[in-house]
Amino acid sequence: MSKRNLLLSAVAIAAFSTPAQADTLREALVSAYQTNPTLAGAQAQQRATDENVVIAKADGRPSSGTSFTYQENFLRNANSFTAPRRQASAGGEVSVPVYSGGRVKYAVRSAETRVVAGQYDLRATEASLFSNVVAVYMDVMRDEAVVELNRANVGVLSVNLEATGDRFEIGDLTRTDVAQSEARLEVARGELETARANLISSKENYIALVGNPPGDLEPPPPLPNLPETPDEAVDIALQYNPDLLAAKERSEAAEIDIKTARGAVKPTVEAYVQGSYVNFLDSLGGNVPGADLVQEQSDAQAGVRLSVPIYQGGRPAAQVRQAQARSGQAYEQLIEVERSVIAQTRAAFSSWRASERVIQSSERAVAASALSLEGVRAENSVGNRTILDILNAEQELLNAQVQLVTARRNSYVAGFTLLAAMGRAEARDLGLDGGVLYDPQVNYERVKDQFYDFQTDPNPEPQATRTVNTPAQTAEVPPLPDPTVQE
Repeated sequence: MSKRNLLLSAVAIAAFSTPAQADTLREALVSAYQTNPTLAGAQAQQRATDENVVIAKADGRPSSGTSFTYQENFLRNANSFTAPRRQASAGGEVSVPVYSGGRVKYAVRSAETRVVAGQYDLRATEASLFSNVVAVYMDVMRDEAVVELNRANVGVLSVNLEATGDRFEIGDLTRTDVAQSEARLEVARGELETARANLISSKENYIALVGNPPGDLEPPPPLPNLPETPDEAVDIALQYNPDLLAAKERSEAAEIDIKTARGAVKPTVEAYVQGSYVNFLDSLGGNVPGADLVQEQSDAQAGVRLSVPIYQGGRPAAQVRQAQARSGQAYEQLIEVERSVIAQTRAAFSSWRASERVIQSSERAVAASALSLEGVRAENSVGNRTILDILNAEQELLNAQVQLVTARRNSYVAGFTLLAAMGRAEARDLGLDGGVLYDPQVNYERVKDQFYDFQTDPNPEPQATRTVNTPAQTAEVPPLPDPTVQE
């Protein structure tokens, strides 16, 4: 095989199979997990959802309040001889809900169910982020390989043009041969610039997701536990896909909301204790000489209050119908998500299998194109092939090599997408070892029974890192070793 063929083949293979001191896919996933703002924001959103349980429970807990008043009566009725000139008062009440028609109980259950749905949503966000990281990781590797392939192609075509020019000078070739070589070189230069631009775009997308520029990326590890059939994949997805599980929980919460709404027509019972104190500050009986009136008053009561709704303008029935309609919407959304999960899983499986077959075909195409190029060059040397035949053979080899690296990228991304659709692409599934994994249940257990009004958390600080100081990316890639040099 010629030096040129060896070089292009080495570029295609090394971009996916030659490890070096480099960034790994695991390191990229860990960095994204720790610093990505989308995931950090989803975690904060889940903590906000946790508080809905505490808010719902508060309606069933005792409540108390007090008030203080100081009053100056600067204008008094002329017939109010004993009206005080000023007074200070204080009052307070403690009430304890005894029965609320089931509204508190069902509101708490609904909030708890939505917490579970939110946790599944957080898992789905993790899987989506990791799928995107895998895609941009493989995009960078692919585009680096394509840049190297096109760069090598430009080098070879430059040599071809020089050789063609030399042969034209001695009358062995025509002006047409030179023009064809020159045109093919300029096309290759344009393709190289396009490949460079694509590589820069992929690197910038990598930074946006991972938080730092890519280094010399190592080939990713094999994907584990991929299914044998699309039906097997769908069966797993229907059990573990987080989007589908979240939709099921939201549907259940919507059913509970109907029971909450029905409580609006039921009576409520609460026990209460209240009292008040008034001090007239020695101003009671100000216009009555010699009046000996008590300047302080106080009272206290305790009792049970029963409230029975009789007519509320149709509001309760409307609220029940509204909850029923939303429950129906949640049912339909559950079916919609189920359909989408099935379609995504089957499509990802098909794409993965197709990419695997494309890899096999492309590997054979690369080998065949390399052999074809050798034969065309040999035939050209005896006058049986034209320069255009050589140029076409070189282009076919380049196309086959680009198709190979693209198929390898597509296969890995489709396989990971398939794992994500099956609910197998979350932090715990990937065994990320970049630190303690975020567990939303920890925060929920911390806050769910809190009842103190002043038990708040510190104001949050940003968890994600900024990328404003990262350098603008270039299309430079490390030079590959010369495959013709023996170590």
